[in-house]
Amino acid sequence: MEFTPEQLLQYNGTDPSKPIYVAIKGRVFDVTTASSFYGPGGAYAMFAGKDASRALAKMSKNEEDVSPSLDSLSEKELGVLSDWEKKFEAKYPVVGRITS
Repeated sequence: MEFTPEQLLQYNGTDPSKPIYVAIKGRVFDVTTASSFYGPGGAYAMFAGKDASRALAKMSKNEEDVSPSLDSLSEKELGVLSDWEKKFEAKYPVVGRITS
């Protein structure tokens, strides 16, 4: 499936009838099985329904870092993002991509 960023927001965990999605580098993962982390009140709820690439790369929970932008990330941060991507690939199914 393809999602615009606005459509992805519908999968932020606030509607219990919908799955919870988080995107990394434009790929959308279904993280519903980890709703205690990504659902409302969870430690990573700010990532739900969004592309969290920048925040994951920077190991940041700041709202301004929850963005698909990889601009000005260091090699180390890009490596951290790659590690996160591998963890997500191992744990969660890919359900689509973000389109602009």
